[in-house]
Amino acid sequence: MRGLEGKRVVITGGASGIGAATAQRFIEEGSRVAVVDWNQDSCQKIKAELPGLELVLNADISDVQQVKNAYAQIDQAWGGLDVLINNAGISIRHNFLDITPEEWIKIQSINLNGTFYMAQAAAKRMLEHGGVILNMGSTNALAGNPYYTDYNASKAGVIEMTKTMALELAPKIRVNVICPGYVMTPMQKAEYTEEMFAALNEKLPLKRHADPNEVAALFAFLASDDAAYLTGGVYVIDGGETAGALASR
Repeated sequence: MRGLEGKRVVITGGASGIGAATAQRFIEEGSRVAVVDWNQDSCQKIKAELPGLELVLNADISDVQQVKNAYAQIDQAWGGLDVLINNAGISIRHNFLDITPEEWIKIQSINLNGTFYMAQAAAKRMLEHGGVILNMGSTNALAGNPYYTDYNASKAGVIEMTKTMALELAPKIRVNVICPGYVMTPMQKAEYTEEMFAALNEKLPLKRHADPNEVAALFAFLASDDAAYLTGGVYVIDGGETAGALASR
């Protein structure tokens, strides 16, 4: 991709799954990459797996002070950033009637609040020289999907936040949101059995889950100069899932 060489890229939730694949992709593009992740063990693992990483920061993005501390380390090392990949997020598979207030707050705190905290801090640092902010949405935000009410609501919020950010931060900062469908990540594997995977894949037009590297490629494109006229967009990568409203079934 054009324009990624030497760019300072921060990736939240970057120690596993889509985040780790995205970190690897940007390193391959010649970018300088920092990973922010709450899981200390995963941070140690990604350090060993991707020696090209310049920074690995252990922080919980739902905690404002930890976000401030992470940016302080980024400022000290780089003096700012050019690209933020707001990838971190969690989900819990449960019935609407069983969701506890604590679970609701936890999902919103990470998926929506944390995305806001990271994005606002990044935007303040990008105002002078420009930059790109890419948020992680989901096809769950585009159609009803049972058993994920709290997750769906958080991702719908991310989409509307992204659109508003794009309006307010243009023309200096481009802001877009990616909405993956089913991706073969550790989070997905923790919630589905092999039988559930097989049944779901049969319904998807492309007959498979996405590979994290395919989502990483879309992040790289949207961050690059090749996407210089793209802002405020919602980019779906779902193997045809939402073309037939599969989520509602």
